[in-house]
Amino acid sequence: MPAAERMTPQELRASIGLASIFGLRMLGMFVILPVFAIYAEKLRGGDDLTLVGFAIGAYGLTQAVLQIPFGWLSDRWGRKPVIYFGLAIFAAGSFIAAAADSIGGVIAGRILQGAGAISAVVIALTADLTRDTQRTKAMAMIGSTIGLTFALSLVASPWLNQIIGVPGIFALTGVLSLLAIGVVGLVVPHAAVVRPHASADGAGFLQLLRDPQLARLNFGIFALHAVLMALFIVVPLALREGGLGVDHHWQVYLPVMLGSFVLMVPAILLAERRGRSKEVFAGSVAVLLGGHLAMPWLLGSTASIILFLLVFFSAFNVLEAMLPSLTSKLAPSAAKGAAMGIYSSIQFLGTFAGAASGGFLYHRFGAHGILVFDGVLLAVWLILALGMTAPPRRAALNT
Repeated sequence: MPAAERMTPQELRASIGLASIFGLRMLGMFVILPVFAIYAEKLRGGDDLTLVGFAIGAYGLTQAVLQIPFGWLSDRWGRKPVIYFGLAIFAAGSFIAAAADSIGGVIAGRILQGAGAISAVVIALTADLTRDTQRTKAMAMIGSTIGLTFALSLVASPWLNQIIGVPGIFALTGVLSLLAIGVVGLVVPHAAVVRPHASADGAGFLQLLRDPQLARLNFGIFALHAVLMALFIVVPLALREGGLGVDHHWQVYLPVMLGSFVLMVPAILLAERRGRSKEVFAGSVAVLLGGHLAMPWLLGSTASIILFLLVFFSAFNVLEAMLPSLTSKLAPSAAKGAAMGIYSSIQFLGTFAGAASGGFLYHRFGAHGILVFDGVLLAVWLILALGMTAPPRRAALNT
């Protein structure tokens, strides 16, 4: 294989290290989901399900609000200092949540966890440390980490709850966050750029928001995560109705995620080596839409749901990898952190909107209401994806 098609040792080390940091952030969001509602019954005020829902969602909400400021600060101060700061805030929030004996205390901890909003900065640093020809591979590692963290959370959370309880889970994520600071300092290479990137001002932010190509990608990440969160209101209930007890749902999710990681590889290679990014991107959106159109006929069979999830996550992982890569390629180099901040904020807004809308729609219209909601989002996204401009293939090194 030509050297230009392989990651350098520095690129590989950076990609693995930063993917692990990104996974930690997702772990903070996912790991309590299977057990928190039951645990909350033991807390003062935990009988108020509105507050329980806010405790779960507060993490994503503050993530969304603070991604842009953190991306802006990373353009001005540099990537690593902002990542250190965010991880320290995340650890503090984890320990506050672990010590809380009321739902209000947990909410405060979750808000602080989300305030360590470093996702955009991690993606920007990944772009700094990889060449254009290798960036999608690096982003694929990060994208795969999201799905793998989700799957591992579903499997590990009930087991950890039995051993150390939810307070112990919160404390564990805090300890891991502190260890992650060492990973950033010792494992992740320093970017070759001597000075931090210049920052986008107010006018620059408006220009980024108005950029038609970036707007297509921003809508895409919103739709992708809104669809994911709304869908997972339907899937657990459908699996239970199909006769699979909730304690055994991990037996579906884990092999589905592992299989989808394998299936995404040919698509990523086609996009990178053959220069077919637009076709692979739009095709993946079309696969998601087609799966949702077929979903009403698949809900009655556990085997059919498993097949749908395998197809869904294969396309999801491809898009999760390509979206940040395309955004970093199309963003102005002097405002890369700001562009990724906007991207990540919209991603977490999609997570919040999908969960909130999904709950409302399922209550009012059942599973079909959510499938219509997802279908409309995906249809609009497909139209936008078909109109996007394919990025040029560039082999220049990032120096």
